Amino acid sequence: MNLEFNKNEDGMRLITSQMKQRKAVIEEGGGKKALEKGRAKGKMSPRERIEYLTDDGSDFLELGAFAGYEMYPEHGGCPAGGTVAGIGYVSGRQCMIIANDYTVKAGAWFPITGKKNLRLQEIAMENRLPVIYIVDSAGVYLPMQDEIFPDKEHFGRIFRNNAQMSAMGITQIAAVTGSCVAGGAYLPIMSDETLMVSGNASIFLAGPYLVKAAIGEDADQETLGGAATHTEISGIADYKFDTEQECLDQVKRIMDKLGKPEDAGYDRVKPALPTKDPKEICGFVSAENNKPYNVVEIIERIVDNSQFDQFKEDYGKTIVCGYGRVDGWAVGIVANQRTIVKSGKKEMQLGGVIYGDSADKAARFIQNCNQKKIPLVFLQDVTGFMVGTRSEHSGITKDGAKMVNAVANSVVPKITIIIGNSFGAGNYAMCGKAYDPRFIYAWPNAKVAVMGGEQAAKTLLQIQVASLKDKGEEIDPEKEKELLKTITDRYLSQTTPYYAAARLWVDDIIDPLDTRKVIAEGIKAANNAPILKEWKAGVFQV
Repeated sequence: MNLEFNKNEDGMRLITSQMKQRKAVIEEGGGKKALEKGRAKGKMSPRERIEYLTDDGSDFLELGAFAGYEMYPEHGGCPAGGTVAGIGYVSGRQCMIIANDYTVKAGAWFPITGKKNLRLQEIAMENRLPVIYIVDSAGVYLPMQDEIFPDKEHFGRIFRNNAQMSAMGITQIAAVTGSCVAGGAYLPIMSDETLMVSGNASIFLAGPYLVKAAIGEDADQETLGGAATHTEISGIADYKFDTEQECLDQVKRIMDKLGKPEDAGYDRVKPALPTKDPKEICGFVSAENNKPYNVVEIIERIVDNSQFDQFKEDYGKTIVCGYGRVDGWAVGIVANQRTIVKSGKKEMQLGGVIYGDSADKAARFIQNCNQKKIPLVFLQDVTGFMVGTRSEHSGITKDGAKMVNAVANSVVPKITIIIGNSFGAGNYAMCGKAYDPRFIYAWPNAKVAVMGGEQAAKTLLQIQVASLKDKGEEIDPEKEKELLKTITDRYLSQTTPYYAAARLWVDDIIDPLDTRKVIAEGIKAANNAPILKEWKAGVFQV
């Protein structure tokens, strides 16, 4: 490998290491003091609960670990959105596990907590995954109640989803290991089975203080809504246990008796590892996203046997399309190309820009995958569609609309990995969050924005300078330079993968070396859910 490869590899490994260090801090939750307080009551941490529940030696794919990252500093922050969750295996069954983190404001729900839980339920519904809730929450975080309580995408939508999942035949099990208060009390009751831990678990619409204030009645927590009350008197809960471990053991026993679901029938053969070393992935893409590379080199380190069959290889070269397998699963891959190609004596860099012919090719390929029921994988490193007179006269908007139409109407599962830039309408065409990917991840070098930082900052500068001049202010070159730096810094801070992951524009930031694993796990999850809609293309200009 050459010097450029080594520099790229060092840079990518450095930012990946930084990502893992930040994640380690997030995993501390609300801190040692809150955790020790829970341990004194016989509680495990939320991550310990998940580790105990999941099968030995199995992978747990955490989702939304960076939710809430650097948000709500005035409220002390909300690590992982106050919820630890992801896809794991319990008694051999792939399922969604959602655990409140009682160390973060007693598990109270911030706005991002609601958004994260709704995303997790959406994944469970789309992929027909059984859901295990580990409930330990004080309910809505009252100082921000107006941002979490009444709207369509707020707290109450959780219970609507509970009801819809039940009607869809998706198993839901609630292990109540702590508080379950107010509106949150509906979640375990709307689950198929409810388990409670004596002494710590409680379910009630109003706690002792509120009951006293509302009706003047004195009642302790256990009498009002403890495990004995709900298993012996109200009949709300189905089981009670002395310890969390016993409670989670019963969850395992419930899970091992679930019937096998009808699958979607996506094609799978015996898995094979790539013949090209997957560890070399980090050497192709620069940490700054500013160097050309051949995306086929990355694909060949993800797919089985490094075998990738390109579709229309010599046409529309700014997008690469083709068929391969990941862990045995058949996939169709759509990837942006940033390499340098030779045309006669000239060299041309394909910088992640989508040209009309590329969009046309990708639209046709996406249609083919839908016709053949092959899941789609999008590898995004896109700066947008080509602009200018020549492109407009060639009908770039028409061709772009074809591709967007194909992505929007696609019925096979779509999994998106942002491996570089994700700018403008390119984000949409390459199946960004707005286009319902089953899963969407970002590498640590990813950038998500309406346009690149330099172009955006200069555009914003022009607007601000014009506004200041209208007010009679004189802007000298030094002042303009200072303004440009301020605007650039602010804009760039909003393009990082951490900013995106904090707001759940992506499901998580991953080590590039885990790309193959998350794709395979995503398709396995998707195979639980048969396609219910017929593939139909919308109306578009020919």
